[in-house]
Amino acid sequence: MTFRRAPVRSSHRPDVRAIILDGNENQSVAATRSLARAGYRVTVGSTESWSKAGWSRSAADSFTYPSPGSDPDGFVKRIARELERGGPAVVLPMTESSTIPVSLHREEIEAAGGKMLLPPHDVLLRVFDKSGMTELARSLGIAVPRTWVVEAGADAATLAGELPYPVVLKPNVSQQRTSSGGSAPTGAPAYATNAQQFANTLAELRARCSSVLVQEFVVGTGAGYFALMRSGDLRGEFAHRRIRDVRPTGSGSALRESVTPTPAIRDASLKLLRAVGWHGVAMVEFRLRPDGTPVFLEVNGRFWNSLALAVHAGVDFPLGVAKLAEHGDVEPLAAGRPGVRCRWFLGDARHLVSVWRGAPAGYPAAFPSRIGTTLAELIPSLGTKHDNFSLSDPMPEVGDWLHFFGRKLPRALAGKLKGGDA
Repeated sequence: MTFRRAPVRSSHRPDVRAIILDGNENQSVAATRSLARAGYRVTVGSTESWSKAGWSRSAADSFTYPSPGSDPDGFVKRIARELERGGPAVVLPMTESSTIPVSLHREEIEAAGGKMLLPPHDVLLRVFDKSGMTELARSLGIAVPRTWVVEAGADAATLAGELPYPVVLKPNVSQQRTSSGGSAPTGAPAYATNAQQFANTLAELRARCSSVLVQEFVVGTGAGYFALMRSGDLRGEFAHRRIRDVRPTGSGSALRESVTPTPAIRDASLKLLRAVGWHGVAMVEFRLRPDGTPVFLEVNGRFWNSLALAVHAGVDFPLGVAKLAEHGDVEPLAAGRPGVRCRWFLGDARHLVSVWRGAPAGYPAAFPSRIGTTLAELIPSLGTKHDNFSLSDPMPEVGDWLHFFGRKLPRALAGKLKGGDA
């Protein structure tokens, strides 16, 4: 499927080029638009024949590469060939799946003319290890949930009888290494309110990952801090409050509003990022207790799904990353404007479907009401920005819905049917 697009007007010079990976992610759309406005000639890469970022008027070109999970070597070689074909470029991976192989094989990409903003590979893997970062946070005096790590082969029967229910179970890493050297996503967290639910849920997660993190359920709301760091020194920061998540039980946000970072969340986040000498962008996630105490959950050492809000609010993380990768440093980014709202249309629709389906088994907190959520989503809020939709650049929004209903949903349903037949 091919669409002709009018070129976006920019002051780009032919020698200023950027390659955006993971073209069907929201953050890829935000980065493509940001860098094109700044004068970069943007090429978008994806595992599929088209992508929503590749359909943007801001994208000058696009290409396809093998899956970084199933064929990491082929993935890296394809990026190197694109660099050799089109010339040197800043390379921006957008997901953990693409970040890990380009980090591991950074010398090959750099030799082909790619510039990237990444920490040392061992630091990257350390940050992606949830249990290790939880222990680091605890050692730094940051509040963390009570945590247990269940490794492959461990007998969890005794633990099941001692846990302070309700608990959250989640894979220790978001991408599980495979025997072929690739990786596979480990999926979303789950919940248990008793020993039987714990045993059943643990068995399901063990089929996806070798190490499971079990944590006490922290009552409160989700909160995050976003930063651009240069070897542990701050170059840009941002925060938002979540209004609606795609999954009401906890996930990426569908509607959110920019806020000024609270001192407690800011201090805890910078303690962690400075302790590991972080180099690049990162999101630090917390659960905010009713008394205002931030409880650390995890660090995502990559761009995040709601990146468009930060850009709309004036904190241009993609441009900061590109300049830091090119020049070795960058002036501190502008402070974000509070009160800016940004909505992911498809994510909000998925939120509504989740609400009408009801709370999942074992979920211990209050769940949104069906009628209240429906009314909140149908009543427009003037001035709200959007992750993908733009009147001057409509195709990323179209691509978002086509990708979900034409690709993601059929794959998810096929996976469930296969699991049911096994």
